[in-house]
Amino acid sequence: MERLKKRDLKHGDLVVVKSAKEILNSLDGEGSLASLPFMPEMIRYCGCCFVVDKRADKVCDSINLIPGSRKMSNTVLLEDLRCDGSAHDGCQAECRLFWKETWLRRIESNAVPNPNRSTGDDFKELEELTTRHIFETKEIKGRQAKIYRCQATELCTASTLLSIWDPRPYINEVTNRNVPIGRFLRVFPRAFMEVLLLKIRRIFLYRILGKSDKWIQVAGTRTGKAIYEPLGLQPGDWVQVKTREEIIAILTPEGKDRGLSFDRDMFHYCGKIYRVRKRVDRVIDDRNGQMVELKSDCLTLDGVVCTGDRSVYKYFCPRADYPFWRENWLRRIDISTHPKGDTKRWRIFN
Repeated sequence: MERLKKRDLKHGDLVVVKSAKEILNSLDGEGSLASLPFMPEMIRYCGCCFVVDKRADKVCDSINLIPGSRKMSNTVLLEDLRCDGSAHDGCQAECRLFWKETWLRRIESNAVPNPNRSTGDDFKELEELTTRHIFETKEIKGRQAKIYRCQATELCTASTLLSIWDPRPYINEVTNRNVPIGRFLRVFPRAFMEVLLLKIRRIFLYRILGKSDKWIQVAGTRTGKAIYEPLGLQPGDWVQVKTREEIIAILTPEGKDRGLSFDRDMFHYCGKIYRVRKRVDRVIDDRNGQMVELKSDCLTLDGVVCTGDRSVYKYFCPRADYPFWRENWLRRIDISTHPKGDTKRWRIFN
């Protein structure tokens, strides 16, 4: 396989996605390279130029019960390219796409890109190979169900586990240009202290008291039945995220509201105003590959992504997933009654 010359790709590098024929030559019989699938949703980018956003040297694990960070070798994220779910029965998770360096060609600043565009037959062959392994049908609880396969479901297979006590992956986020030094100095001390406290808690609960050590991101205080008044929010509507105290009062002690968890990283957006991006009805569960049809309200907000700055085990993760929000955690507002300006920084004081 062709390797990128000189140094590994880093933030700001300009690349071109190789031709369909070149990518075909890099894939195994399941349409993967080093266990990472090249998905049908990625084919349209063949021959196109993009800027490298981040390396995938430290990404969060959304599959295992006890989460952690994992390393994907020779893998990068390009700009904000996301899976549109078109080949996966309309999954609306909108995960960012992982790209093996073998699938890319660096463009030097003074070079004219040569995309080596493929023929129609090459595209068809690549589409046939990658589509063939999107799902398999299995019998689960007496019924036939599709078990999907995508980059998110294969994350653990395509990566290696990082030690939570090894500082090198954190430092590497600076040297590989993923994280500016200012952000590193702001987040790393907090990350170190929280990991240390988590270790002490685990030793005290599990080894001394013999209790289970179930990690809960945000423990709520609600013990009764959920009180919910639907807002009927639609894309384009303006909302204010409720305060930290209001949301904690809505969540159960397990940190959920009608089955949906609230992540610590989402506290960053409390009190701020955003526009509804879209409603979410169906997503593939990374843990088992099954399509989940969401029965309760669920939506995403414009410009609101997971930063990886506040959640244990997710520090500096570059995946920038869209968090899912309940209408219960939001307050509808009339944007016309507020002054013009940077709406992401506005706060409403009632």
